[in-house]
Amino acid sequence: MDKPVKLYIVVPCYNEEAVLNETSRQMLELMRDMRARGLVSSQSRICFVDDGSKDDTWRIIDRLTKEHSEIAGIKLACNAGHQNALFGGLMTIRHDCDCAISIDADLQDDIRVIPEMVQNFIDGCDVVYGVRNRRDTDTFFKRTTAVAFYKLMHIMGVKIVFNHADYRLMSARALEALSQFPERNLFLRGMAPLVGYKSSCVYYDRNERFAGESKYPLKKMLSFAFDGITSFSVTPIRLISSLGALVCIIAVIMAIYTLVEKFCGNTDAGWASMMMSIWFIGGVQLLSVGLIGEYVGKLYKEVKRRPRFIIEAYVNNKEDDQNV
Repeated sequence: MDKPVKLYIVVPCYNEEAVLNETSRQMLELMRDMRARGLVSSQSRICFVDDGSKDDTWRIIDRLTKEHSEIAGIKLACNAGHQNALFGGLMTIRHDCDCAISIDADLQDDIRVIPEMVQNFIDGCDVVYGVRNRRDTDTFFKRTTAVAFYKLMHIMGVKIVFNHADYRLMSARALEALSQFPERNLFLRGMAPLVGYKSSCVYYDRNERFAGESKYPLKKMLSFAFDGITSFSVTPIRLISSLGALVCIIAVIMAIYTLVEKFCGNTDAGWASMMMSIWFIGGVQLLSVGLIGEYVGKLYKEVKRRPRFIIEAYVNNKEDDQNV
């Protein structure tokens, strides 16, 4: 590109009052450095998306937009969830930028690789994934379950970049392509590879959270992983069909065995085997019904076509391109 890139950095926020001032300070320094180097234009913005926070997150964002022309703010009318908030931010700004980078507010993802992402965009990549080098900062449990999740997604046939979360750059045309995905059950790290444009990866070391608490406790992490699997793969249902066929084969074998034993006179009551069979088949049935219910529930959400997010306010100093 002959001219500097018009970049938007989209930062979803939920109860992030503890980190916002430091996050904005570091991102402003980076943005101004990239402007000085001619990498990004003066119309580039850092866009914070308040996902219905209950603390002072929006008041801080609103103040920052008044103090710094490089900062924009989007306030959602209610808590829509991380993926919907991020998607809402990207869809709101997609016509205002050449490319957009999504990143969480907690400063764990290394913002120092953003210039490399932008350079990859200039070199022709429409999607640039931020990928962790390693997981040294994670607990053993989180590290093990994360690796298991990515491997399971691969087995299920889902295209997903290993050790990549939601730290990525997408060009304006990639965002436009993403806007054509109509589903309400969002799993953006699985949707981005489906866009299909030229992509690349940049690698970084993840930092400790600067302040505040993680918005993804174990329960929410497991729910997010399950949503990702059931939103992008029908393999679990096919596995249930295979398991059902296997159980039927076992049942036929056991029926033949029972008849043989009866004719041989070995018909002592087998309470233990009967109970084990009942519990096993009952468990398979309940598991199957529950999993099928997940898919039915997702269909229920999709057919209602409710909005994924509702914007209450959008503050963007488009006409003022000078530092304050």
